[in-house]
Amino acid sequence: MKNYVIVGGSSGIGLETAKQLANAGNTVHVLSRTWKEAEIPQNIHFHAIDILAEPIQFPELPDIIDGIVYCPGSINLRPFKALKQSDFLSDLQINYLGAIQTIQKYLPQLLMSQTASIVLFSTVAVQKGMPFHASISGAKGAIEGLTKALAAEYAPKIRVNAIAPSLTATPLAEKLLNSESKISAAAERHPLKKIGSAQDISEAVIYLLNAHWVSGQIINIDGGMSTIGN
Repeated sequence: MKNYVIVGGSSGIGLETAKQLANAGNTVHVLSRTWKEAEIPQNIHFHAIDILAEPIQFPELPDIIDGIVYCPGSINLRPFKALKQSDFLSDLQINYLGAIQTIQKYLPQLLMSQTASIVLFSTVAVQKGMPFHASISGAKGAIEGLTKALAAEYAPKIRVNAIAPSLTATPLAEKLLNSESKISAAAERHPLKKIGSAQDISEAVIYLLNAHWVSGQIINIDGGMSTIGN
């Protein structure tokens, strides 16, 4: 079977993706600061790293890597005038620079695979302007540019795609969804009248890891928010 690397896979979308890949018989290496899951398939291996460290202490992994899924993210929603340079730099490090360093570290192993794939994460707020999103939209906009640039540079050897979700029920979004009223209001903003789940997004990740004629794409998994009037 195949070897996959999931950065930030200790919870939410990353963990759900890791379980799906492992249950299909693949070997999954999860790179994250913490690991709380007790009952996991034996073919999931945890490696402790801090994506904000300088330098990042990446583990040595197998000679062939078939896919990388980079999940770390942030939801730093503040008025533009209240944002400091440190806020912008932090969002860039977590969302963009960490992805760059991960890909550069494991690029030789990706190039050894016959079906290599990279999946990154953007946000619906890049294509659909939203107030208080200046910092995170800038960082995720960089991810969309990186996705297309790498897809062009490494075709046909490595496919590179990104998923742009809307608000999803994961630990990262817990503060935005910590009451029934907040959940109801968030769902109402989407044409499909519900918020996404980790499984909704992980299914798209699995598709992109195996979609051998798809590259350079930004896939919106957002309850219709980016394209349908509400």
